[in-house]
Amino acid sequence: MDINFSGKRALVRVDFNVPLDKESFKVTDDTRIKRALPTITHILEEGGSVILMSHLGRPMKKLKEDGSIDRERFTLKHIVERLIDLIGVEVKFCDETVGKKASEMSAGLKRGQVMLLENTRFNEGEKEGDSEFAKALASLADVYVNDAFGTAHRAHASTTTVAHYFDEEHKTFGFLLESELKNASRVTDNPERPFVAIVGGAKVSDKMLLLDRLIDQVDTLIVGGGMAYTFMKAEGGKIGNSLCEDDRLELARELLAKARKQGVHLLLPTDSVVADAFSNDANFRNAPSNLIDEGWMGLDIGVYAQNEFSNNIRNAKTIFWNGPMGVFEMPNFANGTKLIAQAVAEATQTGAFSLIGGGDSVAAVNMMGLANKVSYVSTGGGAMLELLEGKVLPGVKAMSVAKLEELE
Repeated sequence: MDINFSGKRALVRVDFNVPLDKESFKVTDDTRIKRALPTITHILEEGGSVILMSHLGRPMKKLKEDGSIDRERFTLKHIVERLIDLIGVEVKFCDETVGKKASEMSAGLKRGQVMLLENTRFNEGEKEGDSEFAKALASLADVYVNDAFGTAHRAHASTTTVAHYFDEEHKTFGFLLESELKNASRVTDNPERPFVAIVGGAKVSDKMLLLDRLIDQVDTLIVGGGMAYTFMKAEGGKIGNSLCEDDRLELARELLAKARKQGVHLLLPTDSVVADAFSNDANFRNAPSNLIDEGWMGLDIGVYAQNEFSNNIRNAKTIFWNGPMGVFEMPNFANGTKLIAQAVAEATQTGAFSLIGGGDSVAAVNMMGLANKVSYVSTGGGAMLELLEGKVLPGVKAMSVAKLEELE
């Protein structure tokens, strides 16, 4: 960050959308808070003060029966106690995002002090990117810092519009967002080869742009999870009751043809762990992925696929992974995802660069205690996917745009 924060109030957009215990509302995973600490600490050490803002959950989509916002469930006040423990300084909580109280509290901040604004999504203008709401946020501070990569793909008021009210000398990326962009570039810009991408998850439709883009970039594309069976059926395989998007069969054929034409090694699981019900207690066995009996479904990659995928990963120099290989929440169908995580970690230890692209892949490496044995674990699943799809993230673009007043 190239701003001198001494004597300045910094409005910092962080991603404190963390999981809470449903009864006590205690923070159950503080990873996102910890990842924001370097930026917050740096501003305080330079003699600045910090005004934190974030969303928490989707309060507008989960209204109470009377149509009002469930403030008790979604208030950021639940974060304060854990935030104080981690920062080591008092955190003043403002029970509104903008307004008279927010203005008075921010104006009264002294060097080294921190305040947290109420959930930005309590305001309808947030998701609409409303200029008046963004302008009110901007009025609270001297400088703006965006350190919320996980929401950088959203053109919301607190992530994008607010940046337009600061000139380029008074807005900057935080350390986390800088790090996310830097590590993503190692995958998108001249990656060291062989470059292997592993894409899993349930649906082809969720990741069709990513798959199409990756075929232009990688040497080997490994496809696992539920989406693999759409590809299997597209090639004429029998997939039983496995998950399949019949309206995406032609797309799957096009992606397979594109991979062949460009010499990309597109790997599908030769075999699967199949079960007679979607349950950890179901009967299960190994079977060829293209010869699954009716009444059975693929819930994990099989033994042969595990070995083939792992061997390709171990020989890679650049690795991108997004999405599990099976229903890893169920212990009987988690082995494929675990072995992929181990292979990624082993390749990293022998010199490969590995990027874990958010979502369930992050949960998998954390579950196995391997987060410190891969190169980089992204905090933003959706944002990272859009970045790798070649899209310009609104929250990133806004930081290089002139002040809104200058554009009008």
